[in-house]
Amino acid sequence: MKGDASAGSATLAVETAAALTNEDGTAAASGASARPASGRKRGKSYSEDKRFKIFSGTSNRPLAEEICKFVGVPLGEVRLQRFSDGEVYFQLLENVRGADVFVVQPTCYPVDQHLLELLIMIDALKRASAGRITVVIPYYGYARQDRKDRPRVAISSKLVADLLTTAGANRALLVDLHAAQIQGFFNIPVDHLFASPVLVGHFRELNLPDLTVVSPDAGGVERARFFAKKMEAPLAIVDKRRTDINISEVMHVIGDVEDRTCLILDDIVDTAGTLIKTVDALLDAGAKKVYACATHPVLSGPAMERIVNSRLEQLVVTNTIPLREESLGSEKIKVLSIAGLIGRAIESIHMETSVSSLFS
Repeated sequence: MKGDASAGSATLAVETAAALTNEDGTAAASGASARPASGRKRGKSYSEDKRFKIFSGTSNRPLAEEICKFVGVPLGEVRLQRFSDGEVYFQLLENVRGADVFVVQPTCYPVDQHLLELLIMIDALKRASAGRITVVIPYYGYARQDRKDRPRVAISSKLVADLLTTAGANRALLVDLHAAQIQGFFNIPVDHLFASPVLVGHFRELNLPDLTVVSPDAGGVERARFFAKKMEAPLAIVDKRRTDINISEVMHVIGDVEDRTCLILDDIVDTAGTLIKTVDALLDAGAKKVYACATHPVLSGPAMERIVNSRLEQLVVTNTIPLREESLGSEKIKVLSIAGLIGRAIESIHMETSVSSLFS
């Protein structure tokens, strides 16, 4: 089989990065250039713990490397290749029998390819007798399909949860789900992380004057209210009507934004259509400047063109998803790392301590 496998891929290894959260879970720096993990004192290293292993697929290897650097364990060695027709070939190159294993793999673009890759990795770990398999999914694909909002549609986020469990996952670690109730779709324990400590830390450093936090739709009000409380800022809401997939129409602004700096908070920025319409609505309502932040920078289709040509001051995102090539280098996008936050959650799960204490 190995002889037939595509030779274009290389054996996955380990290396570099920067962890961007402090001991209290707040952001250590306002962007991707924080102190390297090697320069920060760590209370404990797990490098000698043979029963604690972290593996990564191909969807966001740099993030997995940062997490490993933060935690102090080498990234597990695997062979992940593809046959000429695209079929995945995966092999573990080290013993995992009885180990506590974490697999880092956001299911970002191409979503189906990375999802199947994750399922195959889980299956290989299960058949290699791993003691416990925790899937670390910084971006959970299909999360937007969490209910029957129209007749005869699939609840795809539930299907994905079933697939992960059937493949052999014993636990899931997820970041900023589109809808918190997706946790209930799993029949295994789920730890739900929020990127808010990193984002709040960044905007506290910016110290924006007359700040108002804005939810771009009614569904994000709870998230925005929590963020506004942390920032000690008032809350506004934009009433939005979605007419089709990736198409929405902003109706009106609820709340006082006149002569204020607005910060739009969302979990996903996909085509940026809603984001830019929200920016325009806020400025038309008298806002002085508009910033935006989101956990998952999907940025598909015309997203970058819309953002670059918009009146938005800056979009701040995290590295749950690697930026596409056309998004790199843009002055309107700033990336913060959540490697430290995920690393601490992984440590807590491994040591059987509280994950929720990271947000207290």
